[in-house]
Amino acid sequence: LFIVVVAVNSTLLTINAGDYIFYTDWAWTSYTVFSISQTLMLIVGATYYLTFTGVPGTATYYALIMTVYTWIAKAAWFSLGYPYDFIVTPVWLPSAMLLDLVYWATKKNKHSLILFGGVLVGMSLPLFNMVNLITVADPLETAFKYPRPTLPPYMTPIEPQVGKFYNSPVALGAGAGAVLGCTFAALGCKLNT
Repeated sequence: LFIVVVAVNSTLLTINAGDYIFYTDWAWTSYTVFSISQTLMLIVGATYYLTFTGVPGTATYYALIMTVYTWIAKAAWFSLGYPYDFIVTPVWLPSAMLLDLVYWATKKNKHSLILFGGVLVGMSLPLFNMVNLITVADPLETAFKYPRPTLPPYMTPIEPQVGKFYNSPVALGAGAGAVLGCTFAALGCKLNT
């Protein structure tokens, strides 16, 4: 029951992370921020349960619960007429599998889990999350279908040069995620002490 409760709360915190429809103008900026938020929510909960149970596979189970609850919530909102895409890709699962793999391969070494697991999840989730961005409905079509009030001049976004590596939201998300992932993996382990 406890694992379900925490996974539900994680899902609520990440439910819009990956929904770029309401952030049409800021899609790439939102992408980086939400990739990092998803990374942190996944890794702190998954690491906590992984070290709590000591059973490799628990992190993937945790990610599965988050995925199922996200499907339920987004399907409900979709049925109410919100412009969500019905398909939500389970981006947390592959990263959680990597976390389990590290824990198993290092014979349940917590320090390796923090360092290697944190980096792997932090770097992989923004890559998997790109699948979410690709499967979202065409932003221009959505913008015309669901018009919003005009933004004030200081909020008007500048079109990013996403083709360049140093401006790449995936690279930025992966870099920040790799650093922060270790910190939050350590927090997940600390919650058990």
